[in-house]
Amino acid sequence: MLVDLYSKKIFNLAYQFAGSYQEAEDLTQDIFLKLFKSLNKYDFDHDFTAWLLTLARNYLIDEFRKNRWEKSQRTELNENIMSSDDTVHPEAQYLNQEKAALVWEGLQQLSSELRVTLVLREIEGLSYEEIASKLNLPLGTVKSRVNRGRLQLAQVILEKTGGKL
Repeated sequence: MLVDLYSKKIFNLAYQFAGSYQEAEDLTQDIFLKLFKSLNKYDFDHDFTAWLLTLARNYLIDEFRKNRWEKSQRTELNENIMSSDDTVHPEAQYLNQEKAALVWEGLQQLSSELRVTLVLREIEGLSYEEIASKLNLPLGTVKSRVNRGRLQLAQVILEKTGGKL
């Protein structure tokens, strides 16, 4: 019933943030999942529509910030690959670009928790302790996520390349 009543409003809000129909659909689903997890926090003395739209807007802002950060990291990685050695043969530069694209494509298939910890560790070069502090997670959780992220990323890349690297 809630989905029927509010899906158009939530979708329109998500579309304004995403600019893509497909991404707005995904975000709408995510928002309704968050809604169902948060229903026990709703105060019945307040307007439900306002509460839901605030929840949706806050979720979209968080997603926008996270995605903006990931896009900046992707750009930085690509710039590092391109500027690492001016004497690199054009074919080698092309292969480096292909590798970077393959890695970023693989990263997008990981859950956000694994992706963020893996990017912080492997691209940003942060220590496990720094990541734990930055994400407010236990050290063991960070190590586990980085390890699982590496394994899942390797599996995705192997599947995309047909087992050939």
